[in-house]
Amino acid sequence: MSDEARTQGLVDPEALARWMDARKLPGAGSPLTARFVTGGASNELFEIRRGDVRLALRRPPRKVPKGRNETMLREYRVLDALRDTDVPHTRAVAACDDPSVLGACFYLMEFVDGWSPMSTGRTWPAPFDADLDARRGLAFELVEAIARLSRVDWRARGLDGFGKPDGFHERQVDRWLAHLAAFTIRELPGIDEAADWLRRHKPSTYRPGIIHGDYQFANVMYRHGAPARMAAIVDWEMTTIGDPLLDLGWVLMGWPDPDEDRTTAGYVDYAGMPSRAELMERYASVSGLPTHEMDYYVILARFKIAIVLEGGYARYVQGGADNPKMAMFGDVVLDMMQKAAALARTTPLGA
Repeated sequence: MSDEARTQGLVDPEALARWMDARKLPGAGSPLTARFVTGGASNELFEIRRGDVRLALRRPPRKVPKGRNETMLREYRVLDALRDTDVPHTRAVAACDDPSVLGACFYLMEFVDGWSPMSTGRTWPAPFDADLDARRGLAFELVEAIARLSRVDWRARGLDGFGKPDGFHERQVDRWLAHLAAFTIRELPGIDEAADWLRRHKPSTYRPGIIHGDYQFANVMYRHGAPARMAAIVDWEMTTIGDPLLDLGWVLMGWPDPDEDRTTAGYVDYAGMPSRAELMERYASVSGLPTHEMDYYVILARFKIAIVLEGGYARYVQGGADNPKMAMFGDVVLDMMQKAAALARTTPLGA
């Protein structure tokens, strides 16, 4: 499907303009145009222009998965709560809870002037392609952003009731196994071993905070040029109130150390990047949270991402998703679950 066809099928400019005008949003009276920017495995992003106004519209795909409309509104609520904090984010503008306007719930936010690691392939843009010291800064910015997120007073920001921080760790395994049971299509080797280890191991300390839930290079944007500066954390669909250290575990679950093979470690070039220990030290210094039990969070992150991606893979296999990118999730799921079990085998309880 062409970008133009996707835009026409998901954004009705006239309907959107009427909705914006009814809420007295910027650009009233000017023609509205929409342009497809990117479509991830679960949501779509469009650039909206009205005169001098430039916004981004985020909405579910054409086949709206169950619960995705509610997810859109949760994303908006968090973005709005982060307004004027030191967490890199794009300013929330307005949200629509009426699916009849565009066929799904959606929200508008300011358009970010920056670049995404997902748009450059495995080659970093200049000067990060050649300057390894500058490239290190991308990694430190990555962990500092979630360290700042962990410090946000979520209750003071109106996020009481947004998540269930009490008992967060105690329910993780059963919560995700129940999620998997709703669409199980095959066996996942290693899942029982990882689940058993997680049930028997809980962190010794826990300070609830906002967590992004899918934190990685794919879900951030940087300002153009050096030094590395984070522009915004994006794609908040898995956000909740829980243990912020899980976001760091998400970053580290596939991060190679300098003495390990970095040529096939992921979708970015890790050459010159800091070690896992350096990233944990930087995170701890900014967040004030301990990182000595990080193996637990890495195992939980691998266990969780395997199940989340299996959901997308199952929808694709069963014809419930129209994004062919989901086909590649099949092997990633198996690899992540087996790595979760492997780390659990070598990590004693209390470590």
